[in-house]
Amino acid sequence: MSPPYWELTVPVSEQISEALTNFVWELGALGVVEDEVLRAFFPPDVAPQTLDARVREYLAGLRALGYAVTDPAPAVRAVADLAWAESWQEHFRPIEVGARLLVAPPWNVPATPRLAIVIEPGRAFGTGHHGSTAGCLVLLERACSGGTIERALDLGTGSGILAIAAAHLGIPDVLAVDNDPDAIAAATANAARNGVPDRVRCAMADAEAPGESQPSDWPVGHFTHSARAATAFQLVIANLLVNAHLRLGARYRHLVAPTGALILGGMLEGEADEVLGALDPLGFRATDSEVIDGWASLLLRRSA
Repeated sequence: MSPPYWELTVPVSEQISEALTNFVWELGALGVVEDEVLRAFFPPDVAPQTLDARVREYLAGLRALGYAVTDPAPAVRAVADLAWAESWQEHFRPIEVGARLLVAPPWNVPATPRLAIVIEPGRAFGTGHHGSTAGCLVLLERACSGGTIERALDLGTGSGILAIAAAHLGIPDVLAVDNDPDAIAAATANAARNGVPDRVRCAMADAEAPGESQPSDWPVGHFTHSARAATAFQLVIANLLVNAHLRLGARYRHLVAPTGALILGGMLEGEADEVLGALDPLGFRATDSEVIDGWASLLLRRSA
């Protein structure tokens, strides 16, 4: 009999769902299904006691920071290989987003007049099913309908879904960066799967390093456009947690070109005003927003 896979189940509140999802990916999850209860599947070589202890410790840290952590406690149980695979794949069905986009897993891509983004759910955040990702996709579609954008940057690209959508919506040069090598591998594979490896270039980089005064150190050499020496982008997308947006305000100022656009996700609806307040003194003004399942996404413009 083959060793069992492991299923972790954790009740989640909206306030911690994205953070916990990212954490279980980092722990080595093979697939994550998120609803009111987060279900994450792990390979046989994972020690269930260690997994349980790590998640409990993480939740205790979130609770100590004042986040809403719901009961009961996390649980880990053995599942058959076929059972977890079928359960996981059943969750990821094609979904329509905005007016023109459709996100689908590779095993279920329907014929559609929409722009299909095919994403292999794996060890990186971003399948289009989460409200923050869907909201960013909606705002990205609107931003691309308002004029020509030649160069875009996707910070914390995860699966690469937003960078790939940007390429499908007509942006010829998209730089997708993440500090997680698994995310870069996933984004690179998804870009190839969607036929846009020449438009979406993936690179390891940290949004907070190098220093805020050195945006030219970013891997802009990945661009093939004649303006690749420029250090600012007409569009920057950052689907990150709210604390990251608060830390990165000055960084956004360097990375977004004058009159350029900034799309931010990863905020609960009640957190958006705090982010807007932090970015207003830096010359960013909100021009559009989208709220999906309690998650807010913002489209801002940088002053000239």
